[in-house]
Amino acid sequence: MASTVFIVLFGATIVLGFFGSRWSGVSMKSLSEWSLGGRSFGSVISWFLVGGDLYTGYTFIAIPAVMYASGALGFFALPYCILIYPILFVIFPKLWQVAKKHGYVTGPEYVRGRFGNRWLALAIGLTGIVATMPYIALQLTSTQVLFGALGWIGSGWLAYLPLAISFLALAGFSYQSGLRASALIAIVKGVLVYAAVIGAVIAIPIKLGGYGAIFAKIDPAKVILAAPSAHNWGQFSAYGTLALGSAIALYLYPHAVTGLLASASSKVIKRNAITLHAFNILLAFLAFVGFMAVAAGVSTDPAFANGFKLYGSSFAVPAVIMKLLPDWFAGFAFAGIAVGCLVPAAIMAIGGANIIVRDIWTMFAPWQSDAQQTTWAKAFSVLMVVAGLLFVVVIPVKEVVNFQLLGGIWICQTAPAVFLSLYMRRYLSGWAVFVGWLVGMSIGTWMVVANGFASSVFSLPFFGITIPSYIALAALVPNLLVTLVLSPLMRGLDKGKDETLETDYAEAPQAAA
Repeated sequence: MASTVFIVLFGATIVLGFFGSRWSGVSMKSLSEWSLGGRSFGSVISWFLVGGDLYTGYTFIAIPAVMYASGALGFFALPYCILIYPILFVIFPKLWQVAKKHGYVTGPEYVRGRFGNRWLALAIGLTGIVATMPYIALQLTSTQVLFGALGWIGSGWLAYLPLAISFLALAGFSYQSGLRASALIAIVKGVLVYAAVIGAVIAIPIKLGGYGAIFAKIDPAKVILAAPSAHNWGQFSAYGTLALGSAIALYLYPHAVTGLLASASSKVIKRNAITLHAFNILLAFLAFVGFMAVAAGVSTDPAFANGFKLYGSSFAVPAVIMKLLPDWFAGFAFAGIAVGCLVPAAIMAIGGANIIVRDIWTMFAPWQSDAQQTTWAKAFSVLMVVAGLLFVVVIPVKEVVNFQLLGGIWICQTAPAVFLSLYMRRYLSGWAVFVGWLVGMSIGTWMVVANGFASSVFSLPFFGITIPSYIALAALVPNLLVTLVLSPLMRGLDKGKDETLETDYAEAPQAAA
């Protein structure tokens, strides 16, 4: 029953994706139409698209898994997702305004226009692509966990066959329908996920005797962060910096920029910055599913799923659903999570393809028309999905997670080029931003290597106090210092022209969208 429900819902969603090109009867020969939906998405469509883009299927697997394995530290995802919306409200209407006027479709393209520095834009673009690849791979891995839970287990290359079929279908509808396919599927995802999570957080506690009974079975040390000492801030500083650093990094990813630039107006972005908090309520209850799995005594041992390798605690959510809820509900919930992997993976592929075409390819073929760029972007979006699939097949899951760890740290180092430049037009030097980016990338990478890739938190000694900090934030501080100190000294090296004007950054009056 679970497999039947899953196949029907998941298959119907993929078919729906191919109809995206018929939405509004627009041509897919324009890059803006194919990759940004013609910048036409109003509040409702944008709400589902951005929510589906940012709250990935991997999130639905990973956050409860961290709660299951490590306890309260995993709850950092909630303040992190609360912090992202003030950033969205303040920064992105301004970025949308500039991008709309100048026809920019990527963050690096804005950077090139803002500083007139192709090498800085290339560095920011390559950082985005490298950071996105393991992110796509993790969506694939999460889907594979669900396939294994359903018993779709083969040996050798057959173990990856269901995954390959589903994500090659994803590549197909992304090629044909672009971002409109993701927008349609995001609506389906929203409905499925909300229904599944609400059903689970009501039904599972009833089976376990209520939330009080659930928390009674959790080790108290996992419910509350360990108190800091006089000389070590411990989990408190790790928790806070993880939340803040992750919030800064999120909207720098290419898929986040792509989803937001598709909005019909800056007012749509502001409106959704207020209303998207509804997803955080969902995330909070979803995180508690990790504790429910502990209370239910489920096993995440591979033997639980007929020997399929399910990556330890990542199996916590499927395990508790399969143990306590009906088969049909398991199929329904798994379909929602799997669709939750499709939406961001498709947008990631489109966002990465946009960067390749507009910020790398045009360096060598600047004469290409918009239609030619669109053709290449479609091809590169398929390659992004295929590369993500190869990532999963060839590279061990642990290494994929390590790459994702690095990706989050690296993408955070692009903040001065994208965010700070919106507010310090006359002060920042493009080459100073480049040097700051290089310093941040180097320090962040060194910290991860020094940790042996075991953690994204690095213990910083500071006047006799040890302050564990999220590496992305720890590396961003010297990045910013170098950028700000060198900007007055290196401004004379900036030979490129700033395409933007002061008036571009002021939000113009707009009709409600």
